[in-house]
Amino acid sequence: MSRILLVDDEPNIVKILTVCLTQSGHAVTGAASAEEALSRLEATEFDLLISDVRLGSGMDGLGLLQASLSRRPELPVILITAYGTVELAVEAMKLGASDFIRKPFKLDELRHTVANSLARRSKMAAAVSPPALTEAAGGVPLHFGLMVGESAEMLLLYERIEKVAKSDASVLIQGESGTGKELVAQAIHRLSPRAAKPCVALNCAALPANLLESEMFGHAAGAFTGASHRKDGLFQAADGGTLLLDEISTMDAGLQSKLLRVLQERRVRRVGETTDMAVDVRVIAATNESLEEKKEMGAFREDLFYRISVIPVELPPLRRHSGDIPLLVEHFLRLQAKAMGGELRLDDGVLGMLMRYSWPGNIRELGNAVACAATLCRDGLIRVEDLPPRISRRPAGPAVSPAGPAERFSVTGTPPPLRDFLRDKEREYMDMIIQHTGGNRVKAAEMLGISRATLYRKLEGDTSVPPPSSPPECASTPSRLRGTTETESLPTG
Repeated sequence: MSRILLVDDEPNIVKILTVCLTQSGHAVTGAASAEEALSRLEATEFDLLISDVRLGSGMDGLGLLQASLSRRPELPVILITAYGTVELAVEAMKLGASDFIRKPFKLDELRHTVANSLARRSKMAAAVSPPALTEAAGGVPLHFGLMVGESAEMLLLYERIEKVAKSDASVLIQGESGTGKELVAQAIHRLSPRAAKPCVALNCAALPANLLESEMFGHAAGAFTGASHRKDGLFQAADGGTLLLDEISTMDAGLQSKLLRVLQERRVRRVGETTDMAVDVRVIAATNESLEEKKEMGAFREDLFYRISVIPVELPPLRRHSGDIPLLVEHFLRLQAKAMGGELRLDDGVLGMLMRYSWPGNIRELGNAVACAATLCRDGLIRVEDLPPRISRRPAGPAVSPAGPAERFSVTGTPPPLRDFLRDKEREYMDMIIQHTGGNRVKAAEMLGISRATLYRKLEGDTSVPPPSSPPECASTPSRLRGTTETESLPTG
């Protein structure tokens, strides 16, 4: 017996459809508004949602569809309307509806549509593997074989991943750099019915627009200078599986339009060709910027935003789950020890210093700091002086939370001198700006209103020796294609 939530503002329609579906062996619960339906979804597990598009005042059926997918991504939704058009049906399917029925309809048509939606849901649920919780060497829990962390923030994220994996809707992963967006995409793919097919990642910020288009869609021989042979794009490479478009916020307007067409029609055309090819790809987009803000500014297409953000996933920065730092450090230590063929341990005071640091680069920065210390340490013992200077030069007292200037901290023992405190806050601010520019210190110096030489001296903590000359830095190092092999993934939150 399947549990169906039926939403319509006309009581007679609810009664007729309830009798029809009950006779087919289903348990039906009625709701007169979208708001009532959402309340029932919070309180009860349902197998299917059926809603009229027109629901009187308040939220309509399309709004209910989006809200329900946000809460229950795996729940199939059938929309019904007497005002149906082809355009409305297409819009509903784009937003994630499992099916669409136009009034007037026969009750047999409703029964058939309901049976198909429930059958697809059962098939997807059977294909999804149970959540994987393994243990790395030393007993550190690895969620989905990839991620470390047992805080409330991370447990909520794991629960979200499990729900999202059961759906085939587009996902938008947002979070600061270094929080593990690609690992979340891999976890979603591993738990999905597409797990047996490829999971391909593309960094949209690493290539200029013309090369990015070729990388995504492929090109014909002679399509442009250097195109000596025909090449398939990553949409074809990921056919049947998942394509992660990392840093999608950097994609220019022209390519956004072409991507929208592919997502709508599920067909791609190689650059330089005139024929389309069908593809079956689930797209997961990721960004460390606010796409909502870019949309409002006109820098990102509104229709594409709604198309890729059917299910949003927010990743917490490390400072919000700093209680996971000991587990993460232990995990990174064991990875480094295995790579170096020896044992590693922490000296007194090192873990406390790591706990006090604000980690603007999040988990990636923590992993790099452990790797640096493991390389520099002697006799396998990591001391404070082996840590990167930005961490080891912090005062011994508790750090101020980076969440806001109004937050306070307690002082145990002698507080740091004002000069040291201001120096560290200045360093935190510079690190934040460098993070914002993607590591481009030239842009960071411009934003800070100081010369590049001054920025280098402040970062090195030396006001007397100028930095060595070097060529201009780039915002990022091109990363064309990343797969999902175990050796390439970094098991973190």
